[in-house]
Amino acid sequence: MRRDMLLGSEAIAEGVRLSRPGVIPAYPITPQTNIIEVLSEMVDNNQLNAKFIKIESELSAAAAALGSATAGVRTFTATSSHGLALMHEILHWIPGSRVPMVLVNANRAIGAPWNIWTDQTDSMTQRDLGWLQIYCANSQEALDTVIQGFYISEKLLLPVMIMIDGFILSHTMEPVDIPDQEDVDKFLPPYIPEYYLTPDNPYTFNAAAKGDIFYNLKKDIHTTIENSFDIINDTHTRFEQFFNRKYDLIHTFNTENSDTLFIVCGALEGTVKVALRELKDKGENIGLVRLRYFRPFPKNELIKILKGKKNIIVLNKSVSYGCCGSITQEVKTALYDLTDKPNVFDIIATLGGKDIYPETIIDMVNSVKNSKYNKEETIWLD
Repeated sequence: MRRDMLLGSEAIAEGVRLSRPGVIPAYPITPQTNIIEVLSEMVDNNQLNAKFIKIESELSAAAAALGSATAGVRTFTATSSHGLALMHEILHWIPGSRVPMVLVNANRAIGAPWNIWTDQTDSMTQRDLGWLQIYCANSQEALDTVIQGFYISEKLLLPVMIMIDGFILSHTMEPVDIPDQEDVDKFLPPYIPEYYLTPDNPYTFNAAAKGDIFYNLKKDIHTTIENSFDIINDTHTRFEQFFNRKYDLIHTFNTENSDTLFIVCGALEGTVKVALRELKDKGENIGLVRLRYFRPFPKNELIKILKGKKNIIVLNKSVSYGCCGSITQEVKTALYDLTDKPNVFDIIATLGGKDIYPETIIDMVNSVKNSKYNKEETIWLD
């Protein structure tokens, strides 16, 4: 293992290289572009034995990825924002075809108006397609999650979408531990599909299906994702044994002795932690929950953490217009069966890269404490 200072995009490229994909179809879009630029250089320099396909659009990139995965090849692609939206049709076909692959999305706002800064609207609007979704808080986690993502995807025969915050992670340098190739090869052996497209042993993929067959195929996707926690947790255990880094479905900070908790996804964790440490120095005990997995949604684990708490402050980086924040929807659904429910404050914390500082977090705590927030309303910050 070696340590290096890497941009988040470079760390992801290292994770991809170590995972040995055979095909990488991709199209550039800010702030994802550097991921595929680095990968194309790795292929050109013979650091990675893969077919890099320079494609004419994100829709075509997704279609090419579906084709290579159907042919039984370990496949990777990456995109962001409007690129992910353009992939939308094929993003349905990939889980419907029950093929594994990993896609990294650098979270970025979707217009109009035009905006290149980060929020989570792009990926949250794709949450119901049958992809597993994992949100990363730092570059080390992003690198490691790519490797884990391939392992999980190939066990479940479903695709994995990994999120990083655009610019906040993709264009920021951090020290990153890069595993040795031989260790990754032991953790992630070559992908050997049972069924794949080949003239030597022909199968039919994606033929038309009548309603009852279609229904049951979709039921199988739901059941697989719903029952995927054992494989995910086993992956985390194996990864820790190989690389001495621990990951969970949910990461927590100071939750046991706190009656008020924040809930976030992604790199916002760091900002909230700074604020909570300042509050702790002043004698206030506030905790933090970071949802690492959004699909499958870790309902049972979340309930265990939130049960008995007084206040839950959900910080959203996307909104389901006319309803509430995207994360808040899931949290409220998870808490439905609790008889003694905590107060859930639905906050649209940032969209389009609107700045949020530790002072902003402290103001939120004071507003909850002083009953300035109405828990029945979606809260938009000034």
